[in-house]
Amino acid sequence: MNQQPHKRPGDARPSANPVLIVGASGSIGRLAVDEALREGFETRALVRDRNQSSLFPEGTRVVVGDFTQPDSLTEALEGVTGVVFTHGTYGGADEAERVNYGAVRNVLNALKKPARIALMTTIGVTKPTPGHDWKRRGERLVRASGLPYTIVRPGWFDYNEPDQHRLVMMQGDARWASDPSDGVIARRQIAEVLIGSLSSDAAEHKTLELVAEKGGAQSDLTPLFAALKTDPVQSFDAVLDRDNLPIAGEPARVVSDLDAVRGRF
Repeated sequence: MNQQPHKRPGDARPSANPVLIVGASGSIGRLAVDEALREGFETRALVRDRNQSSLFPEGTRVVVGDFTQPDSLTEALEGVTGVVFTHGTYGGADEAERVNYGAVRNVLNALKKPARIALMTTIGVTKPTPGHDWKRRGERLVRASGLPYTIVRPGWFDYNEPDQHRLVMMQGDARWASDPSDGVIARRQIAEVLIGSLSSDAAEHKTLELVAEKGGAQSDLTPLFAALKTDPVQSFDAVLDRDNLPIAGEPARVVSDLDAVRGRF
């Protein structure tokens, strides 16, 4: 596939603004670190073990912290202008709450100043399952925070055919097969879209499902972002999402978390 970074004529170009990659040691996190460095960001990789420094290219600032422990995130978040979430787990409900949801809650609570958020969840996130529900609750925290954001729901990783790299951004989360027929996408392209959203005005306050179809990768993400509908103001859910996880039925701790973060920035 085309491994060159997407160019976005008309968008503000990134400077040395510090960006933190959460889940940096994962398969998409490492690619997000690479992409952020290529795009000129001062790039920080959040890891739990300093020995993981060897995973990242020269120029990466490796910061030690644990997203399940908010008190450990102070150094990682100091002065950041962007946070990219690439973390995730396929564990049971408890693990999904601790990781898929807890990382978002803890980072948002530890932020001292506003930052641009790029959150990766999954295609089919509105299909009720324990893992999906906790990812969706993490999305809701981001929307409630008042921060600028883009939420990316990628299809199945690296199931692409050799000629399948034309990016398609959808909304409404209508694909619930829970197999590659929902759509496929290369890991590298997920990283490119996440990092590209940080400096794109057209991507702000938008939630999208991301897949690839036959054809070459686009060189400009702006038209794709611009064609999307913006999430409703003060809504916990994305535009066009089905209303099947009512707040009134949510656990008290989740409602408390929403109340705590809502409008904080």
